[in-house]
Amino acid sequence: MTIPPPAATVGPPRRRWTPRRPSTRAIIILAVIAAIVVIALIATLGIVITQGVFRMTAQPPAVGTVVIAPEQSKAVQALDHIDMDADATAATQYLGAQPTAYWLTPEQDPIGTVGGTVVSLVSQARDQRKAAAMVVYGLPDRDCGNHSAGGLSSEDYPTWVAEIGAALRTAPDVQKIVVLEPDSIALASECGDISARAGYLSAAVDALSGTGTWIYIDGGHSSWHSPDDMASLIRQMGIIDRVRGVATNVSNYQSTYDEFAYAHALSDRLGGTHAIIDTSRNGVASAGSTWCNPPGQRVGDAGGTFGDDVVDTNVWIKPPGESDGTCNGGPAAGHWWPEGAEELTRDVR
Repeated sequence: MTIPPPAATVGPPRRRWTPRRPSTRAIIILAVIAAIVVIALIATLGIVITQGVFRMTAQPPAVGTVVIAPEQSKAVQALDHIDMDADATAATQYLGAQPTAYWLTPEQDPIGTVGGTVVSLVSQARDQRKAAAMVVYGLPDRDCGNHSAGGLSSEDYPTWVAEIGAALRTAPDVQKIVVLEPDSIALASECGDISARAGYLSAAVDALSGTGTWIYIDGGHSSWHSPDDMASLIRQMGIIDRVRGVATNVSNYQSTYDEFAYAHALSDRLGGTHAIIDTSRNGVASAGSTWCNPPGQRVGDAGGTFGDDVVDTNVWIKPPGESDGTCNGGPAAGHWWPEGAEELTRDVR
């Protein structure tokens, strides 16, 4: 007799499992999601890169800001063109290597060449990943006949500053610090041309403004006008709301402490405007009211050392070693003075 197999073994044959293929709709949905993820990643990377550039270029100067040591500085030029003894040479070499503003003047950088100089300065800044600091100093009758007398005619000045502005705007990726016409406002009442200067400066601000350019107008210094008087002169220019702030102690020797207090006093009177302070030659700050090559002075703290909610930072604006004028043994204003350079650097070389 044949025994039948167990009931558990009886039944339909087992089917072989095969994976289901996704539908066309699912494929499209997955592709869309993947594309969104990729775009988001690219956008995020782009934002990171862009913000990295933005932080470097579009933010105003602050503690830690470092400007270039310009290849065109008079210290660098003096090493090739002036015979100096060993000490003066060492002083000149030291100063030529320091981050310092470059002064654009029509005597040295006239119409037709000043734009090329600015392009060179911002190119150096881009290559070195630093800021470019420059002083625009060509106002008609800029010094009222004093040691730095000169400047452009009323017809040529707008052309000159327009060329500078156009060159600045070729480098929106570079942080640019522009000090506009030192002494122009502090001297305005003495020169008797307040309204004329206001017109020149207003047009210059319009011409120079652009992405990454931070303009500071003349703020005098703590040993010149009172904060009330200086603030009044600045308001009469009608431009304080169109610039970053004021530059104080330019080409002067007042202490950093006094200049901070003075900058805060001006800010209180001018609606919270900002400032930068020139510390290029205030290392001992013993000159008092003497401004023309006072003896016994020293270089001050390096740029980018100090700052607060009003003072963006300090900068070497006046190049140490350049004479203030034919006084106290110095050559003409702006000329390289080896003996002056040697004295200013006596404690740091």
